[in-house]
Amino acid sequence: MSQASLARRVVAEGVGTALLLAVVVGSGITGEKLAAGNVAIALLANTLATGAGLVALILAFGPVSGAHFNPAVTVADATQGGLPWREVPVYVIAQVLGAFAGVAVAHVMFVKPVFFASTHDRSGAAQLVGEFVATFGLLSVIWGCVRRRPGAVPFAVGAYITAAYWFTSSTSFANPAVTLARAASDTFAGIRPADVPGFVLAQLLGAAAATVTFRWLVPSLPSVAERVVDRPGGAEEFP
Repeated sequence: MSQASLARRVVAEGVGTALLLAVVVGSGITGEKLAAGNVAIALLANTLATGAGLVALILAFGPVSGAHFNPAVTVADATQGGLPWREVPVYVIAQVLGAFAGVAVAHVMFVKPVFFASTHDRSGAAQLVGEFVATFGLLSVIWGCVRRRPGAVPFAVGAYITAAYWFTSSTSFANPAVTLARAASDTFAGIRPADVPGFVLAQLLGAAAATVTFRWLVPSLPSVAERVVDRPGGAEEFP
């Protein structure tokens, strides 16, 4: 892992995830307000802001913590030896707390209640398949790039999420912490609390499937990943 202390890495994960949620929720509010009822324009604004924000945040926080911002990524990283299992709980807690903090900040900026439960219905099998595909694709992009072109990971992740907003039925949450926090936002980016468990399960299954697939495709993946994350400064760590 990065040479930074665990405390610094955990703070980086929390702050980075908070900024990510501020981008997602804030751009959703702005997009919906300016689109004058055109959902496609609102989604496009939300998409472009999220993709660009991801690239910037991974570049900024990657050298410190790896810029996971996602419990599914953290667990997948741990299964391949990139992160000690004892550090997984604190990473996940920081990500979840950061996600809720980011939602709160976005709401305060746009003069809304700090938290208010979403009524945005995202139920049904099609949505769950969308989340499985979104998260499978995200982890596939990460694993596929980190082996040979780790410096390209921030751009590949940003590009994939930008595309997945449009080609998946769920608009690609692909992140359990993001999903939990967006349930507390009755805005364009929200999700009903009742729909959260199914989304999270689909995300974890998608991440596991991608990790197993790439471990088979590239049997040396664990050792290669370990060499990448051990580079000085951790700048090319699993994101």
